[in-house]
Amino acid sequence: MPRDAPDTGRVVGSRRVPESFVRAHTRPVRPALVPEVTLLVATDVVALWEAIAVDGAGEGAAPPAEPPFWAAAWPGGQALARYVLDHPDAVLGRSVLDLGSGSGLVAVAAALAGAGSVVASEIDPYGLAAIAVNAGVNAASGISVAGDLLDHEPPDVSVVLAGDVCYDRLMTERVLAFLAAARRRGIDVLIGDPGRPYLPHHLLTALSVVEVPDTEGSQLRSTTVWRMR
Repeated sequence: MPRDAPDTGRVVGSRRVPESFVRAHTRPVRPALVPEVTLLVATDVVALWEAIAVDGAGEGAAPPAEPPFWAAAWPGGQALARYVLDHPDAVLGRSVLDLGSGSGLVAVAAALAGAGSVVASEIDPYGLAAIAVNAGVNAASGISVAGDLLDHEPPDVSVVLAGDVCYDRLMTERVLAFLAAARRRGIDVLIGDPGRPYLPHHLLTALSVVEVPDTEGSQLRSTTVWRMR
């Protein structure tokens, strides 16, 4: 985004999350597996968490219940972004939904790979602001943002990309119901996952396996891109 562009932000309740907040509390990196993309991530997740509490509720507020998951390049997202860039035919000219977009890594990769349009769905309003910033940083056009879609019918898209969405049992149940509905409508569903225990392997076909540095250290995690049958 140009420096003189309006700082529109994203709505939190009746307030807007300024994109300047994201820029002030993150730093640009090139994810290990996807060096083509510049992504704003948290240098110190705890400090960001506390800054969000102050920004959202005033000085001295307790941090929000959920950490800022959006502010990291998770292995599943990196593997999925890598797959899309290496196999652009998966998205070329097609309408794409990036489910659980975080700060937009997979959405940006899909746009750079030639997707016709991309909807980046993320439940965290700070993440929504980060998606807009990262789209601008990477000159990735055609990306729009949306909040939580899991309680609705899948939108009219050709492809759903979902990175690291099976991280707990309750979320996996919601996600799988949504993805199953997408498959019934003939939508292609690709999932990036680093071995989460709730992943339904019996519904999936492996497309690629890569080694991705963990977000919490130098350890490599074997991460698979799957297609839902």
